[in-house]
Amino acid sequence: MTVEAVSLFRPDLIVAPYLRRAIPESIWARIPCFIVHPGIPGDRGPSSLDWAILENQTEWGVTVLQAAAEMDAGDIWATKNFSMRLASKSSIYRQEVTTAAVEAVLLAVERFKNGGYSPEALDTSKSEIKGRLQPLMRQTDRQIDWSKDSSDLIIRKIHASDGFPGVLDEIGGEKVFLFNAFKIPGLLRKSGDLGHVSTIPGEIIAWSEAGIQRATCDGESVWIGHLRRQVMDKTDRALKLPAYLVLSEQLKQVPKLDFQREIFYEEENRVGYLHFEFHNGAMSTEQCRSLQQAIATAKTKNIRVLVLLGGKDFWSNGIHLHRIEAASSPADESWNNIQAMNDLTLEILNATQLISIAALQGNAGAGEFSWPLRLITSLHELAWS
Repeated sequence: MTVEAVSLFRPDLIVAPYLRRAIPESIWARIPCFIVHPGIPGDRGPSSLDWAILENQTEWGVTVLQAAAEMDAGDIWATKNFSMRLASKSSIYRQEVTTAAVEAVLLAVERFKNGGYSPEALDTSKSEIKGRLQPLMRQTDRQIDWSKDSSDLIIRKIHASDGFPGVLDEIGGEKVFLFNAFKIPGLLRKSGDLGHVSTIPGEIIAWSEAGIQRATCDGESVWIGHLRRQVMDKTDRALKLPAYLVLSEQLKQVPKLDFQREIFYEEENRVGYLHFEFHNGAMSTEQCRSLQQAIATAKTKNIRVLVLLGGKDFWSNGIHLHRIEAASSPADESWNNIQAMNDLTLEILNATQLISIAALQGNAGAGEFSWPLRLITSLHELAWS
């Protein structure tokens, strides 16, 4: 199909922003093909960002290189670096990698369009080439040793695997994949209102709708927001869900904390800022109701403007399909979720005494489609300039 499409279109240049398999030699040998690789010059392999997070790199980048016989080893047309932050792989892809990729591709295409630019051959013997060939990261590389791994290392392992494939672990004899890890210093110490708190590494200390809190060997703890049961056969429909739903039976004897971290409100100069950081942007019935109540409360404040900020990665992806599929009656839960979303929307529409603004910090919808669309738009502008 690819060969046929190239033959019909006859392009001068091919840009591959999201490559799942090697480009056939019959194409790259005739037409320059730019590969967008989420790594610094010299970095090679399918788990580039995974390793960068796990190894705690402070700086990473995106490299645009020309397709050649050896994967990720072609001549370099452009590169853009960025500072790493403590965040999941998927979040860094949506933000830093997206921005750097657009900038690097536009620079590479501009150089190709103008002519006269000689791409730099990859020479790993040069001291400035810091990247190296990395293998596919497997579960054995991601595996958590609760008796030895620090809380920071555990966070990095889960971040390096989120949103795919997750970190395979065992909780109470059940195999699950871990996602959405975070720390909340000081929320629950070894002694406090809940009485004795376990210090056994890996054991669940407490839980809330935000996640489960597990003790670590360095005297701290990590929170894990979402889990997915390991699929044992093709008939098993394992879904990524909030951890407290997956482990509902195991948590009956575990202390519950009354806190949530998804919705918070700030105010300055009669402007209210409402954040709703829902995992992957999906909004369940309960989350819609909570956000509706938060908006209703904000409307009672002495403000003139209400800014709906959403989350850093997503504003909203609509109803929560996984929660619907996991419900005892998906049809009823679908209706409940839609009704809750409608009531939430009505709450915003009825805020007639305020100026309501939707401010997108990240993507409005699915991240895997957003940056190619931004790139395509920019390339069209470049082509017609």
